[in-house]
Amino acid sequence: MVMATATASAQQTTATEVLKTAQRVNAYFMEKYADPTEPTNVGRIRPSNLWTRAVYYEGLMALHQMAPEQRYLDYTDRWADFHEWMPRHGVTTCHADDQCCGQTYLDRYMMTGDERMMTHVRENLDYQMTTKIGWWTWIDAIQMSMPVYSKMYRATGEQKYIDHAMKMYVWCRDTLAGGLFNTADGLWWRDKDYVPPYAEPDGKNCYWSRGSGWVYAALVRVMSDVQAMPDNPVIRRYYRLLKRDFVRMSRALLRCQRTDGMWNPSLVSSNYAGMELTGTSLFLYGMSWGLRHGLLKGKKYREACDRAWQALVRDCVHPDGFLGYVQGTGKDPSAGQPLAYDKTPDFEDYGTGCFLLGAIAYAQLLSASPAR
Repeated sequence: MVMATATASAQQTTATEVLKTAQRVNAYFMEKYADPTEPTNVGRIRPSNLWTRAVYYEGLMALHQMAPEQRYLDYTDRWADFHEWMPRHGVTTCHADDQCCGQTYLDRYMMTGDERMMTHVRENLDYQMTTKIGWWTWIDAIQMSMPVYSKMYRATGEQKYIDHAMKMYVWCRDTLAGGLFNTADGLWWRDKDYVPPYAEPDGKNCYWSRGSGWVYAALVRVMSDVQAMPDNPVIRRYYRLLKRDFVRMSRALLRCQRTDGMWNPSLVSSNYAGMELTGTSLFLYGMSWGLRHGLLKGKKYREACDRAWQALVRDCVHPDGFLGYVQGTGKDPSAGQPLAYDKTPDFEDYGTGCFLLGAIAYAQLLSASPAR
């Protein structure tokens, strides 16, 4: 396991500097992908409301929250209008990847009150709730779908949505393949194919960085929605479980941060050891949020965030806003290897989204914290 022992740089980073970097990275993406309606063409044609692009819009909404610009909303609405505010593959899909775009649709609904922005998402969730619980058979799905349910709960006030989301979360956590969350280690197996006796070549468990990052981000997003709703015993019970899992993960992630501030694609193994942006950005997102909301305490977490940000800027962000060390799509540490500063991944959008989530959460933390 790689221990984080390096100290943070004496030079203090400001929220303004972080925000400017986030804006530069986003400007690169919006210029390169100027038409948000164009389909992707990686191996085959896919519509632009697929999960990779949906994660980008999560980051864009975070950027807009801190530094509002009408062009961000125009870019988002052009994309969503083109797809008729519809989950990918329609209202009868039960695949989490298809539902991810609903997070941004619901964000826009809560800004505008425009019913057309949430109608199809609601139809889709209502349909899925009539089917089985066991849809989230891989942990990425927790991020793609669970916040859609929590946002629908927040948008409508109907508790049935968060009730159903928690049932699916607990099934994935505790039942699937004996439970995909290893509470002893505080980390998640990606799916049933990676639970023991599967092991990395060095004999250690395979905990994929971005997979655990997806869960970590989802916990933040769902807790944020739950916090905004009226309190009752059921909601308190849900929140306690999510908070407990979040803190367990935070302790585990702190232990396996690299000395350079990044995290390996395989969190506790030497297999494919090296820098990776998406997992690092998602861990920065979660830790920064946890510190700002009092769930994480102590300078060790703040120092971990400082190191992560310094590493991302130093080793990943190009002068024009391109991002290096973004692991390509896949399901384990081997995907898209080898990574490099100047390598373009198969999809750029979700890497940008992850980076923006981490950058904005860190900037918000800096804004809320006195200079040290």
